[in-house]
Amino acid sequence: MDAVSEAIVGTKPNDAWLDIERIFRAHYARLARVIAKVVRDPARAEELAVEVCLRWSVSRKAEGENAERWLYRAAVQTSLNELRRQTRRSRYERLVSFVRRSPTPEELLATRQEQELVRLVLASIEPRQAELLVLRGQGCSYEELAATLNLNRASVGTLLSRAQHAFRKEYMRRYGTRRLEAK
Repeated sequence: MDAVSEAIVGTKPNDAWLDIERIFRAHYARLARVIAKVVRDPARAEELAVEVCLRWSVSRKAEGENAERWLYRAAVQTSLNELRRQTRRSRYERLVSFVRRSPTPEELLATRQEQELVRLVLASIEPRQAELLVLRGQGCSYEELAATLNLNRASVGTLLSRAQHAFRKEYMRRYGTRRLEAK
């Protein structure tokens, strides 16, 4: 046993602040290296090494000869917990990115401009065709379209196709083919 280990054996976790400092100075660098090998992030490893040292100061199981063993076991457990936390976080972030990703200001502007172009085209085609397109765009079924607009259920498909054709024709007349193809 070396001099540092002998000093640790004689310390108790609830002794003075000097004992914590002595443990910290003796083991911090090695704890940080052990943790860094697992988490592969030296900065995070240093933070976790400090946490291990602080937990040592309040642990009753880390008294006497168990202190050094406890520190390194705690370092390994802490680094494994960090890996689990990182894995969980990345899984949740991937899931959330599919569900809700904040649009950039440029995307918001482009969306607003495109919506305005669509509104202008809808205002310029026949009202019944515009109604059909808007309701269908909101997810209404053919039955719902027929009931809402007092149409024959059998003619909804044909009327919807004509409305789409009229919209496409007016859009291309106003804004050209480049804008329509970009979609």
